[in-house]
Amino acid sequence: MTARPPAAPAAVPPLVLTVAGSDSGGGAGIQADLKTMLALGVHGMSVLTAVTAQNSRGVQGAWELPEEAVRAQYRAVVDDIGVQAVKTGMLASAALVETVAELLAGTPAPVVVDPVGVSKHGDSLLAASALESVRTKLLPVATVATPNLDEVAQLTGVHVVYESDMRVAAEAILAYGARWALIKGGHLPTGQEAVDLLTDGTEEHWLRAPRHDNRHTHGTGCTLASAVASGLAKGLAVPEAVREAKEYVTGAIAAGFALGSGIGPVDHGWRFRA
Repeated sequence: MTARPPAAPAAVPPLVLTVAGSDSGGGAGIQADLKTMLALGVHGMSVLTAVTAQNSRGVQGAWELPEEAVRAQYRAVVDDIGVQAVKTGMLASAALVETVAELLAGTPAPVVVDPVGVSKHGDSLLAASALESVRTKLLPVATVATPNLDEVAQLTGVHVVYESDMRVAAEAILAYGARWALIKGGHLPTGQEAVDLLTDGTEEHWLRAPRHDNRHTHGTGCTLASAVASGLAKGLAVPEAVREAKEYVTGAIAAGFALGSGIGPVDHGWRFRA
């Protein structure tokens, strides 16, 4: 009987690292990031910055990790495994923002910054004292920054009321050093469309998708940022990575489901169940 040749080693998928907090309810944070990365065919890795006690009704408690724990996790992953894109989420405090920004500055990979300020339920996830560190330390290392309208107002003072205001918001984010700004207009009263603006100050991409009548949207921002990072790790240009991420998130929102007695999550596995 002829012996079979050894199987070829499996190809390593693109590597993406999320630096964010944990959501015990599984809808947002590290959990949403890793689910998104798996769904989009990349290998997700994580640096935990904070632990939250969280469910469909909101955040009941949050505990940030020490800076040395965050630094050790990051170095353990990057120095041994490597990374092709990084996504940041909940960073909680000025000390953690500055620690993570320093680590990112020394990592030759694209960075997607989701400047998480509050949860879907309105709970604060970033100390007010950390806003200046986000502006001056974190945004300058961002390949793409993905603020929603509340986060734009927090960081820049720009209040977006009309679609045309999104240009002003993007200019304000870019002024802090981000290479691209993705202004998420999901909270705008724009009728049947959810409109986002992606720009680097030179070219503009208006991204429009159907607005789904679904209140179960917990984790939308984490999911979008992780999807963008996944696309960048695959070698896509920023506009294409954002376009594909928008398509994925739109489907996840449409498939969002009830969980507990409050706001349920988007469905990260919607393509598997379609």
